[in-house]
Amino acid sequence: MAAPTPSLSPVSPRKQRLAALMDRLAPERAAWIERHAYFHAEDLRFLRFAIPEGARVLEIGCGVGDLLAGLKPGRGVGIDLSAGMIEQARQRHPELEFHHGDAEKADDLAAIEGPFDFIVLSDTVGDLEDIESTLGLLHRLCDADTRLIVAYHARLWMPVLRGGEMFGLKMPSTIENWLSTEDIAAMLGLADFEVIRRDWRQLIPLRLKGVADPINKYLGTLPGIRALCLRNYVIARSRRFAAAEKRPSCTVFIPARNEKGNIEPAVQRIPDFCDDLEILFVEGHSRDGTFEECERVRDAYPGRDIKVLKQPGKGKGDAVRAGFEAARGEVLMILDADLTVPPEDLPKFYNALVSGKGEFINGSRLVYPMEREAMRFLNLIANHSFSVLFTWLLNQRFTDTLCGTKVLYRRHYDEIAANRAYFGDFDPFGDFDLIFGAVKRNLKIVEIPIRYQARAYGETQISRFTHGWELLKMVVFAYRKIKTA
Repeated sequence: MAAPTPSLSPVSPRKQRLAALMDRLAPERAAWIERHAYFHAEDLRFLRFAIPEGARVLEIGCGVGDLLAGLKPGRGVGIDLSAGMIEQARQRHPELEFHHGDAEKADDLAAIEGPFDFIVLSDTVGDLEDIESTLGLLHRLCDADTRLIVAYHARLWMPVLRGGEMFGLKMPSTIENWLSTEDIAAMLGLADFEVIRRDWRQLIPLRLKGVADPINKYLGTLPGIRALCLRNYVIARSRRFAAAEKRPSCTVFIPARNEKGNIEPAVQRIPDFCDDLEILFVEGHSRDGTFEECERVRDAYPGRDIKVLKQPGKGKGDAVRAGFEAARGEVLMILDADLTVPPEDLPKFYNALVSGKGEFINGSRLVYPMEREAMRFLNLIANHSFSVLFTWLLNQRFTDTLCGTKVLYRRHYDEIAANRAYFGDFDPFGDFDLIFGAVKRNLKIVEIPIRYQARAYGETQISRFTHGWELLKMVVFAYRKIKTA
């Protein structure tokens, strides 16, 4: 446990009153948490969905440290304005590191060594004097993968919570900043943070003999109604670490089944958009000689780094896992062998990733008009419908979940694979394993519109009814594992 760090005096009478109040309430804080156990348990449940165990976590305004401890961090650090709260925290959680200090002062934050994987401000924005400046101080404790999570009460609930204080049902507080998620997002933008996604939870913050659980999970997450929830969350990343300093190596992974006529055109059309480019074909037990064609093309183009594998199992999902496991590039990129996504567009995906505009780059076929017969009418209607559903489910904009071109860094894929147990082996497509994993990892998702082209060789391997049923199952799966997590 670190030695106590000196704290400077509060900067205003309001802060002096806040520190004095929190010092007085510190011995009672655990009892207040227990009194509202359902609210705090649900709050922790959402944060544990967003923050994996073993992460490096800093909590600004940590109180007695129960939330920080509940996240089970590999390294957990808390800072709080109240000496009384910090004393309680050290007694309750001696395995964690606590600092008595003012997070609005650079000198006090200087005692904390970063970077952290997650920085949590749970209700803290309500007590800050200058939110924008305080958020700006946190960049020093970030790196490119750090996620800032701001949790706060909805402004709509202010009369209820004030009434609770008056009747002794809520722990007393000083005058707070009451902010909407839009206000918080705007403050983050001013402080040079980029919002990744927002969420709303706890329509009913009381257990009510088990009635609250189904209402919160299935009613409280619906569009419109979720705006009435008590708890708001905003997840953001620092813009100052976004751009890469180099042009990393890349593997273009091409799953290919019965695509013999598209193999050589793929190699001919993929531009040399980085200095170290690997092209990796993973062949899926074809009947038209695709594997032999892959080997022929590999040998015919010795100037390009081309590798050929047979996938061990069946389905595109199995091919994606096998291909990403074998790929050597720092950037992993999928290009479907049907070439309906033009290979000439791949530099756009690569540049969007390495410039820091996004961390998971997804192609979209549904923005530009597409070639005639590129997609059947019923498939087009279904894809538009599913895009609306998945945008709501994932709280990030998705116009096209099944476009085959997806790009991410290997380090992020490795994190998705390491935490795959949460979702399990559920995805026959290979797309949703990556999408859901990226959402849970809080990656910044960016879509790139492409002009979808008709096939020049072969037949589509999408069955509108069989795969439509699979997509419906993906909606239900995402609802259970993400929306009601």
